[in-house]
Amino acid sequence: MTFVLAAASVTTAMADGLRTAPEFVINMTDGSQKLLSSYKGKPICLAFFFTTCPHCQDMAKMLSSQIVPEYTPKGVQFLAAAFNDEEAKTGTPQFVANYVKGYPMGWAERGSVLEFLQVSIMTPLYVPIMVFIDRNGKVQDQYIGDPTFLKDPPKNVRAELDKILAVKATSVKPVTRISKK
Repeated sequence: MTFVLAAASVTTAMADGLRTAPEFVINMTDGSQKLLSSYKGKPICLAFFFTTCPHCQDMAKMLSSQIVPEYTPKGVQFLAAAFNDEEAKTGTPQFVANYVKGYPMGWAERGSVLEFLQVSIMTPLYVPIMVFIDRNGKVQDQYIGDPTFLKDPPKNVRAELDKILAVKATSVKPVTRISKK
């Protein structure tokens, strides 16, 4: 598994040193799915939570009350997924009802989250996990339960969002071909 993840990170690395966010599927409680690729061209704040984690509950509430109302009008798309095994699927509806307002949240399999984050199954995971993706689909930063980041979440989330909002969309210029006769 480590070899596969290492190979994936090599193939997704770009010249700018940032990796392209791979496709990710969030299973919604109504049975539908949200695809990360459906938000192409938008800056994205993606949170991964455990439904039973008090820090995750605090982060979800803070995002809902302070950050989402401020940054959604600026074009940021917020998404969240629980991934604490069986509790993720069964606990997500109550977690959403108690802590999440203004952005979609569902659940995902642990393996798909690890693959998305490009971490080994042997890596200890601390939650909440925050991933910031620019409008070009590049992962600018990800914080896996980072204690420094979590000391002041409103300030640090705002700083990361301002950073991804500052990244301009790039477009691929068409190649002009000159035919030779």
